Amino acid sequence: MHRIDLTYALRSTLPDERRPTALHHPLFALLDALHRHGSIRAAAQALGLSYRHVWGELKRWEGELGRELVLWAKGQRAALSPFGEKLLWAERRAQARLAPQVEALRMELERAFDVAFDDRIDVMTLCASHDQALPLLRELAREQGLHLDLNFMDSLDALRALDAGQCTMAGIQVRDGVARASVSARIYRPRLKPGHHKLIGFAQRTQGLMVAPGNPRRIAGLSDMLRPELRWVGRAEGTGTRILLDELLAEAGVHPPQPALTEPSHVAAAQAVASGCADAAFGLEAAARPAGLDFIPLARERYFLLTLKSTLDSSPALRRLVGLLGSTAWAQVLAGLPGYAATEPGAVLALTRVLPWWSYRNPSRPGTEGVAAPPQA
Repeated sequence: MHRIDLTYALRSTLPDERRPTALHHPLFALLDALHRHGSIRAAAQALGLSYRHVWGELKRWEGELGRELVLWAKGQRAALSPFGEKLLWAERRAQARLAPQVEALRMELERAFDVAFDDRIDVMTLCASHDQALPLLRELAREQGLHLDLNFMDSLDALRALDAGQCTMAGIQVRDGVARASVSARIYRPRLKPGHHKLIGFAQRTQGLMVAPGNPRRIAGLSDMLRPELRWVGRAEGTGTRILLDELLAEAGVHPPQPALTEPSHVAAAQAVASGCADAAFGLEAAARPAGLDFIPLARERYFLLTLKSTLDSSPALRRLVGLLGSTAWAQVLAGLPGYAATEPGAVLALTRVLPWWSYRNPSRPGTEGVAAPPQA
């Protein structure tokens, strides 16, 4: 039984500094460097440390844990032991699974200190499922004196929080070319109100299948989910990605089997495949590539920020954020993320223009659908 103690650092951050969102532990930095570079000397150089320090720390941790971490063979390249490999993958998976909660905790602490240091900073709350670009938007907004307070939750809970007045914006994702009778339409239509809600363009992104390097299982598409020997990563109900996956499966006529495990985020799903705990997962290209996975694109989707029309009309801070989304700086951020594109970022859009889901009954002909266009939001 091993105990975990958590600490955090309070410091000033330069505008161009990008901090890691995960928790940091020096042992796993050493193991990761050794795993990637294949020798203690190369690992030490990558970390900016001396050979003696890295060697001494690895030996110290072997004594602390009572297990061999590195295979030490004279004249051969150093390599992680089976236990060292297992320990590294376990930490990676735990980090990936906990990333949304860790990021939310860090944001809550930063919000408290921002208010303490400068009460002129505008704070806006965003509830959304985890997205690779949102923390980057938050960092860019900080440079403009805007604090974006991110709360990660599933998409349907985010919509409920918006209507309950618990946040300024909610994240929503919809596949390009979504049909009127789609799963997305059935789920989102009752929760969205033209004239009451407004969409703000955020980004376009690619979702698909994340598979092991070289695709050794020869996975080609969603129909492979029916193969009994394959282990799939599931996503929780209510998340935007689960809604999209259910939509694609329904269109393909595939009834998904029970997943081998369920993960809370794209990064966690990618790490489950990278660690060998699963054969494939459905998720973002931006999560697959950094994990060293192959990616099979299946769908392009628009990610929007949803807000209330009354808030957009009355909040100068929100209008500043809209302007930031339409800036060259934000387009450059999106260009650096695999599978992301700047598609109408910062544009304020009517629901009925982007989501053609609404039709109304013609009162003169009961039981039939009217052809008149719904009112514009």
